[in-house]
Amino acid sequence: MDIGKYLIVTGAFVYLIVQGTKTMGYHWQWYRVPRYLFMHSDTGFALGPLLAGLIVTLKITFVGLVLSFGLGLTAALLRLSRSFTAHALARIYLELIRNTPLLIQLFFIYFVLSPVFEISAFTCAVLALSIFEGAYISEILRSGILSVNKGQWEAAYSSGMNTHEVYRYVILPQALRNILPPLTGQAVSLVKDSALVSTIAIYDLTMQGQAIVAETFLAFEIWFTVAAIYLMITLSLSALMHVMEREMRTGSI
Repeated sequence: MDIGKYLIVTGAFVYLIVQGTKTMGYHWQWYRVPRYLFMHSDTGFALGPLLAGLIVTLKITFVGLVLSFGLGLTAALLRLSRSFTAHALARIYLELIRNTPLLIQLFFIYFVLSPVFEISAFTCAVLALSIFEGAYISEILRSGILSVNKGQWEAAYSSGMNTHEVYRYVILPQALRNILPPLTGQAVSLVKDSALVSTIAIYDLTMQGQAIVAETFLAFEIWFTVAAIYLMITLSLSALMHVMEREMRTGSI
C-alpha cells in the first residue's frame, strides 16, 4: 500500500509538470543535459560545469561541517561552564546568529569583513555557513550532554579522571549516540544552505546551474538535474549517518 501511494503521488506530480509545460509550450530537451555533466575530449572525459560546481559544493560542505561542529562544541561547553563570562559570550553568539537570516550574515562577512581582512569568497562562504550551523549544533550537543545520567559524571570523577578526560572518554561518546539523528538533519541542512553561496559569485552547483540556464534557457531540465544531484548528496549523507547510528548502537564503534 505504501509503495502504491508513493507511485500515485509521483505519477500525479509528473502529470502536473507535463501538463504545465504543455500549456507553456515548453519543449523538453533532455538530450542536451549530459554535456553539462561531463565532456569528452581528445584526452578523455572531463567534468562538465555541473559536476565541477558539485565539487565546489562538496568542498564547502565538508569544511563547513568540520568547522561548525567545532564551533558548536565550543559554544555548548561555554554554555555549560560555570563562568558567567563564558556563558554570556555563548548566549550572545547563539541569540545573534539564530535570530538573523543566513543570507544577511553571508553578505555581512563578504561585503564588510572581506575587504578589511582580505578574505576570499570561498573562505567567506565557509565561515558564514560554519557560524550559522554551529549555533544550532551547539544546542543539539548541549542537550545531548545534559541527557547523560549524572551517575556517569560521578563515576568518572571518582575514578580519578579530570574534566577533559570525562568529556572525552565518558560523556561525549554517550551524547553523540543520542544526538546523531538531529546532527544528521543539521548536516543535511548545511548541504542545502550551501546553495546560498552562489549569491557571492562562487561557482558552486547552484551558480553553475544559473549560468547554464541563462545561456541555454533549459530551465526545467537543468534545475531538475541540479535538484536530483542535491537529493543524491543528502540521501547519501543520511544513509551514512544511519549506518553510523546502527554501528554505535551495536557497539561496533
